Amino acid sequence: MDMCMLLVCPDQDAANLLMSVLSEMEMEAEHTPSIAHGLARLDEQRFDAVIFDYRCDAASDEFLARLRKSSKNKAAMLVALVDEECNARPLFGLGANFVLYRPLSVERTRLSLNAARGLMRTERRQSPRTHVNSTANISYPGVPDLDATLIDISDSGTLIATHQQKLGDGKVYFEFALPGQGQLVRLSGEVAWQDFSGRAGISFLDVPQTSRKLIQTWLQRNGVRPGEPQQSQEPIIERFALEPNLAQPASVDEPEEVSSVGDRRRDERVPCQLGATVLPVGTSAASHCSLSDVSEGGCYVEMPSPLPGRADVEIMVRTADRKFAIRGQVLTSHPGFGMGVRFVFENSAEREEILRLLAVLSAARARDEQPC
Repeated sequence: MDMCMLLVCPDQDAANLLMSVLSEMEMEAEHTPSIAHGLARLDEQRFDAVIFDYRCDAASDEFLARLRKSSKNKAAMLVALVDEECNARPLFGLGANFVLYRPLSVERTRLSLNAARGLMRTERRQSPRTHVNSTANISYPGVPDLDATLIDISDSGTLIATHQQKLGDGKVYFEFALPGQGQLVRLSGEVAWQDFSGRAGISFLDVPQTSRKLIQTWLQRNGVRPGEPQQSQEPIIERFALEPNLAQPASVDEPEEVSSVGDRRRDERVPCQLGATVLPVGTSAASHCSLSDVSEGGCYVEMPSPLPGRADVEIMVRTADRKFAIRGQVLTSHPGFGMGVRFVFENSAEREEILRLLAVLSAARARDEQPC
């Protein structure tokens, strides 16, 4: 067993189901019905994830607040178990990454936790990074310089929010100052992934010694040891209960909102390169395309001639052993690049199809990143 989880849940029936599924998936779990004991365990041991039975009361809010301030577990993935009528949106602002609704079913729980396991394994191998709110100047050949907001940073890369619809391929050149430092960091990087909301993950390429020392000094002052494997504070797992209006791109006029806890996780995606076909609803004019990222709430469709905004579409995706039919609506259209699509679900069965696809993608991604 390579994953260690803490389950804080007084509901014995729900706890039994969750423990059974976790055991079946070979994920080590410790169960306690007591919030007080759960808080004590957070101070004693590091966990990959915490599953918490949220009850919409002061004790639950205190648990979440102390979890995110914990020296050992502030970066742990948080799965919140809530009642069906609960408004889950405030939970994301409190640090939840994933939501499961009662009553639980074995199949749905298995699908959700299987996707989470693959993504947690991926995140544990990434370089440690920490939140930052700073502006950067970015340039690359043939395009005017543009401004961006740094959301988090490590000694090997950064997450940014840009005012640009889509960054180009190849090298990008950065210039920025980290909070509390007077000297500028100058380096080059490449785009590892990006989504239609303007966020992009950048891997550093050429980092001068002076700039590397500035980054490492800043990370150490903020409690991160460069080069030491640990969980990222920016989990890439998409939350389970994404509300449709949250798939809207972040406002380019509100960089501080982009960097808030809830907003950082608003459109997290599973990066992929997945062949598909797309057609406007009510027509037979199918076009070949590629999905470059997928979440429970939407996806980015790469195609040279995207459909106009607000168009209703059907997307057909084929994997090795099944076919997925997805309905959605175009939110943004980027001629020459592609379009951002928000999924439209008519029932829970259609939403579970997306969970199945996410489970397939995350499992494949985890396998690909296993050491040879």
